[in-house]
Amino acid sequence: MIEQLHPRIIENKDWATLLFVVTFAVVAMTKSAYETRFSEFSKLIFSDKYAKIYRDNSHMKNSFTVGLFFVQIVSFAFFILLTMNAFGYASKTDWVLFIQIATFLLYFILGKYLIEKIVAASFNIDDFVELFNLQKVTYRTYIGVLILPINAILFYYNNIPQIIPLAIIGISLCISVYSYFISIKTYQNVIIGKLFYFILYLCALEIAPYYFLYYWIAKGSA
Repeated sequence: MIEQLHPRIIENKDWATLLFVVTFAVVAMTKSAYETRFSEFSKLIFSDKYAKIYRDNSHMKNSFTVGLFFVQIVSFAFFILLTMNAFGYASKTDWVLFIQIATFLLYFILGKYLIEKIVAASFNIDDFVELFNLQKVTYRTYIGVLILPINAILFYYNNIPQIIPLAIIGISLCISVYSYFISIKTYQNVIIGKLFYFILYLCALEIAPYYFLYYWIAKGSA
């Protein structure tokens, strides 16, 4: 009796391992180059000291922010891929899908930022929006750095329980809401002076894009 041989499919995880190493290296280099700032950044959820010290919009485009922006894109892309894997929509080793997700995130965030700049100029609230964006970027980056090691662990763990990504999403939403509270508290004097424009800004650029994104995803998976 001849035994029939079946080729064994081996998942390629080398690309993810390399990307994790590079991303952790960026975090390590950023921490080394900005030791004091990174120390305050790591305490962001427990203290608003960092938000008060680094509130100048000149901090938006320095190497600290740019380096960790790369980290957050990679981290969020991995998390989305792992969440899709946990719910049976994708393979976590699909590097093509990972690139598509990362590219979408990059264009979505940068596109939204440019639209916000245009709207801010139209409403004559440029300075406020720059500061508000810096706050959002700071807390979004914090979430990205926070879940990076979790992503690394989950990627090499088989059969991810669905409750884990849901719990991470819940915690991330809480941090995001907290960041908005801190921003409103920090810039309350400016907001009160331009309350109508601020409400219009929130509805048009903070609520609507995510609503349509959710609707598009929900419709696509139906």
